[in-house]
Formats: sequence, structure tokens, C-alpha cells
Amino acid sequence: MTTHALAGALADDGRRRIFAAIVLGATSATEVAQRVGLSARVVLTGVRRLADAGLVVGADGALAADEASLRAAARDNRPPDDAGPATDPVLRTFLRAGVLVSLPAQPSRRRVLLRHIAEQSFEPGTRYPERAVDDALKPWCAAGGSDHATLRRYLIDEQLLTRERGIYQRL
Repeated sequence: MTTHALAGALADDGRRRIFAAIVLGATSATEVAQRVGLSARVVLTGVRRLADAGLVVGADGALAADEASLRAAARDNRPPDDAGPATDPVLRTFLRAGVLVSLPAQPSRRRVLLRHIAEQSFEPGTRYPERAVDDALKPWCAAGGSDHATLRRYLIDEQLLTRERGIYQRL
């Protein structure tokens, strides 16, 4: 089952109500029709569409949500994580779609996160004026997890960037 098929199967209000009734324990088309207030014909058509999409099993007898199919769809249709952050639990916790959610309080975790930000934002040996550093750090702060000045200060404190006369450089 694809995300598109799932969305298509549940796009209709009647089919959502039918599916909800089945999830909540209705096991026959008659029972579903009574619970949702739809005609038997509409319910049968809806059940067939839900079964074709892989959401419902037992269209001939006892209806039930196809939990195995739903689990497989959730597992198989996950959007790909950003390369890199998905492998480190610290980055997975504190970054969402390349944006900082919050800064870790624990220094060792904060250093992992800051090292990642420095590596992604600055080339080693390149000299950056303060404005360029701020511009590189602002996108990381779009979610409000921190501000660019705080990030810049931490990068200096952790010696991931050096600062000399307003010029910054990643070592």
C-alpha cells in the first residue's frame, strides 16, 4: 500500500466513517451501515474500495482493519531522513529537517550538534566575516530552538570556529 493509495481510500468522508466503524468493532456490512447511517450499497462499495487499498480484510465475512498492511505501509513509506543526522541519535533528537529544535543541555551532546552545524555550514580554512557567519547560522534557528548569536558563541567556546578581529574560520 502506498501513501497515495491510503490517502485516496480515505479521501471520501463515507469511506472514513466506514473504516472508523470497522476499527471500532463493526464486523459486518450491516453493522457498519447501522453505525454510520449509510445505505448497505454505499457501505459495500466503500468496504470493497477499502479492501482494494489494503485497509480492510474479510470483505466476505468478519470485517477487520488490516493491521499488518497498515504497519507495513507505515514502515515502508517513511520519508527518507536527512543524510547523516539519522545515524546519530543526538542529531535525530535536536534537528528536524535541518533545523535546530533546541540546544542540548548536556555539553557532550551539545558538542556533537555544534560539530555537525560547523561541518555543514563552514569550509575548513575559509575566512568568514561576522555577517556571513550569522547568515550561515540563521537557517539553523528557523524553528526558534536557539538564535544565531548563541550558536556563534557556542561554536567559538567549543573551538569549532576561531575569531580574530571579526573574522571567523573553521579549523
